Amino acid sequence: MRSSLPPGLPIVPNGGDGSDGGDGGDSPADGPFPMSEADFEAAVSDALGRIPPELAKTMSNVAIFIEDDYTPQPGEDPDTVLLGLYEGVPLTERDSWWDAGSLPDRITIFRQPILDICASREDVIEEVTVTVVHEIAHHFGISDARLHELGWG
Repeated sequence: MRSSLPPGLPIVPNGGDGSDGGDGGDSPADGPFPMSEADFEAAVSDALGRIPPELAKTMSNVAIFIEDDYTPQPGEDPDTVLLGLYEGVPLTERDSWWDAGSLPDRITIFRQPILDICASREDVIEEVTVTVVHEIAHHFGISDARLHELGWG
């Protein structure tokens, strides 16, 4: 991981569950961009390296995870597709109690939906960069509505 990122921003492939989540081999030309899990993890590292150091150093207690795909939760549309997900307490909602034993916030990048919309490694890095910036914005308390207004939806 790039030195511009603060300590405590680990990348955890497969959400830390140890499964390999293989892609089953070659994809058709009109299918997802073929990229191994190791190459995708490297692309995520490259994308994180694009985060401005001033922004990265202001992040607090965040872990980056990679999972193969998002599983819709009960009550959600079963066809929900997410490229990334922020789970945690935004910095704007934290107060003095928050630091006492709180688990890190979690940003999850979903590999398969990103590969499904990309045609090259550079496309993957660009899409991961946009997704990470979007999820980091949630860490700073910026809503989806505001992100869409700013063009980061």
